[in-house]
Amino acid sequence: MEFNEKQIQILEIAERLFAENGFSGTSVRQISKEAGINIAMISYYFGSKEKMLESLLLYRTGDFKMELQAILTKDNNFLTAVDEVVALVIQKIHQNRRTYKIIHFEYSNENRNIVFESYIEDKRANYFQIEEFVKRGQDAGIFTQNITTNLIMPTVLGTYFHFYYNKRFFKDLNNLNEEDSIENFVYQTLTPHVQRTIKALLTYEA
Repeated sequence: MEFNEKQIQILEIAERLFAENGFSGTSVRQISKEAGINIAMISYYFGSKEKMLESLLLYRTGDFKMELQAILTKDNNFLTAVDEVVALVIQKIHQNRRTYKIIHFEYSNENRNIVFESYIEDKRANYFQIEEFVKRGQDAGIFTQNITTNLIMPTVLGTYFHFYYNKRFFKDLNNLNEEDSIENFVYQTLTPHVQRTIKALLTYEA
C-alpha cells in the first residue's frame, strides 16, 4: 500500500503520540492538532483511529517480508545469510522502535478491539521463510538438527529490546553518554553479538 506525503506526516505524528501516551491516551483531535489538519481529513484518509494504527503497521513493517526474502533466496552461503538477516532485523526494529512498542502493548491487550490480521499474516510468513531457510541449511549439513526454529526470532528481538528498554542501565554500564553512542553500540557491538549467538545456536551440536 502506497501512502502520500500527507498521510505519512499524519502517521508519523500518530506514531509519536501513541508511543508517548498510549493508543487509548491519544485522541484523534490531538493527532489532527499536531498535524495541523482538521479531524475530517483523518477520517477521509484512514476512517478511524484503529484503522490509522493498522496503516501505521503497514507503513513501518510492510517492506520487511520482501527484504527478508531477498536475503534468504539469493545465492549466498548460509552463515553469511544469517548475519544479514540478524543485521536487517535489528536495523528495522531499532529504526521503528516506537511502532514496535505500540504493537507489543496493544497486541497483548486482550480488551483492545484492534485488528492485527495483516500484521500477523506477515509475521507468520516471515517465520515460515526462516523455517524453510533453516531446513535447507540442515539438509546441506551446515545447521544442526537440534534447533527450535520458532525461537530464533524471539532470541534476536529479546536481546535488542532488553538492551533498549534498559538503556539507562546499559548506558552507565558501557559508558554511553550521547545518543550517537547508543546508535554505535546497537550496530557495532550488539548486532555482532547477536549474529554470533544465532550462528552458535544453529551450528552447535548439543
